[in-house]
Order: sequence, then structure tokens, then C-alpha cells
Amino acid sequence: MPTPSRPLRIGTRGSVLALAQAHETRARLMAAHDLPEDAFEIEVIKTTGDRILDRALKEIGGKGLFTREIEDALIAGEIDIAVHSMKDMPTIQPEGLVIDCYLPREDVRDAFVSRDYASISDLPQGAVVGSSSLRRRAQLAARRPDLQLVEFRGNVQTRLKKLEDGVAVATFLAMAGLSRLGMTHVSRGPIQPEEMLPAVAQGCIGVERRSDDARIAALLAPIADHDSGLRVAAERAFLAELDGSCQTPIAGLAVLEGENLWLRGEILRPDGSEVIAGERRGPVADGPAMGADLARELRNRAPADFFDWG
Repeated sequence: MPTPSRPLRIGTRGSVLALAQAHETRARLMAAHDLPEDAFEIEVIKTTGDRILDRALKEIGGKGLFTREIEDALIAGEIDIAVHSMKDMPTIQPEGLVIDCYLPREDVRDAFVSRDYASISDLPQGAVVGSSSLRRRAQLAARRPDLQLVEFRGNVQTRLKKLEDGVAVATFLAMAGLSRLGMTHVSRGPIQPEEMLPAVAQGCIGVERRSDDARIAALLAPIADHDSGLRVAAERAFLAELDGSCQTPIAGLAVLEGENLWLRGEILRPDGSEVIAGERRGPVADGPAMGADLARELRNRAPADFFDWG
């Protein structure tokens, strides 16, 4: 077990939300094993995505920008575990690393955030909306092609400041992040999945470890949430089959219905001009196979030029 003299080193990004997720992981481990807080050390690791804030993610490399340096530190033994927002995780992990511990999933929905308007439908013609998410931008363009979309990178606090400064009149954040920060009051309300299907694995925290580290595996086992793992496995299989990244507008959500799983997915053109959606229902154990099968269906339904986005 970790001790104050030999603490467990938890790697994380340095944003307020990332630190909140690392603190939640630490709190769950403390409770599960009756350990003191000083049996853990939180190591902040700055990633490429955190350093480059003046360009869109699709221009600088996609999802791995928020994980690469942290995973390098894990492989090198500089940290013992890494805490990630699963929606930021590439579907292929570096050799020697594994994620088999997911914390209980938070609210999966997107939040509509605006000082002046209560919902997307209330936005006036031509209003300026900020978002760095290619998925959210495409979904919004599909529903409201009249709106002006501007790039909106940065953490929660940075994006709220941009709203105050009038850079845009509305933006979107994840309800899960606002909940973990105790800031749900900034949202005008959650957007139902029927209106805006969330990102794959949105609201889920994953804890990454070295695959050959049995000690850490045993330490994490008591805090792993089985249901969250089942849902994320189906969603990420859907994403992996489509080779999804920050350059690909993809949405997906799996919901447990007793012994069955309901999976919805969609792919979009970045300008919102075309949306291709589908769903699957079946036994929970078939979740990953359902995800891959749904992805193949949507890809087969897409026109030949659908993925030629440059």
C-alpha cells in the first residue's frame, strides 16, 4: 500500500477540472483502502494541448495532444497512474499501458451556457457562438446554419471569461465538468442527447496504469465502476472503427437497460450539411461488437467523399 514515505504518484493535467478529477480519484482510493491523503502525490504534467491555445486542435494533431506527455511519464515510471477525461483519449494506447478502471460516470450531457439566452432555439439569427469542439460545431451548424461559429479554446474559466468579454453570446461545456467543479449554476440547463448527442465517453474518468503492474491493478480494482466500463467499451469500439479523432465529428452514447445496452451514434460533416445516425440494442456483453457494427453501418451509408475533410 502507498505510504507517506512512498506515496502513489498520480499524473494529471494542470487545469482546475483535471485537478478535480485527480482529487476525486485520490479520495476514492483513500476511502477504499483507508489511506491518508499524504500517501498520494499529485504530479501536474503540462501537455502540448495545454501549451498551444491559439490554434484549433485539428490543426495541431488531435486528441493525443492532451495525453502524450502524461503517458510518457507513466511509461518512464515517473508516475504510477494517470487520470484522464476519457473523451480526450485516443482509441489506441501506447504499448505497455492499459485503462481498466473507470470511475462512476457523471452526467453525459452538454450544457448550454449564455448570459442572455436560455437555449439554442432562443439565439437570434446570426448570433456568434463559441466552441472548440468539432462535434458541437457540426451539430449546431446542422440545426442552426444561420449562426456564426468561432473557435473557443481554453479551460472552463477561460471560456466563461470570453463570454463576459463579448467574444460570443453562447458556448457549450460538459455538464460533468461543471458538476465536478461545483459550477452547474453557470449552465442554462443540460441539452438532451436527442438534441445533441454527446462525445464518446463524455463524463467518464479513466485511470491508466502500466499493464504489467499487478500492485497498481489490485489497488485500483475496488474503485472501478463496472457499468461505466461496459458503456465506455461500446462507445469506444464505435469510435475506434471510425478511426475517430479531433478532426472527425463523431458522437456516441451507450445506455444500460437492465441486461441490455442501447447504443446511439452519429457522424457529421464539419459544416453540418449532412448527419448520418443509427442505433443498436442488444445484450450488454455484445457492446463492443455492437459499437463496431454500428460504425461500419454508418460508414457504409456515407457518400464516397464524406470523410474527405482535408
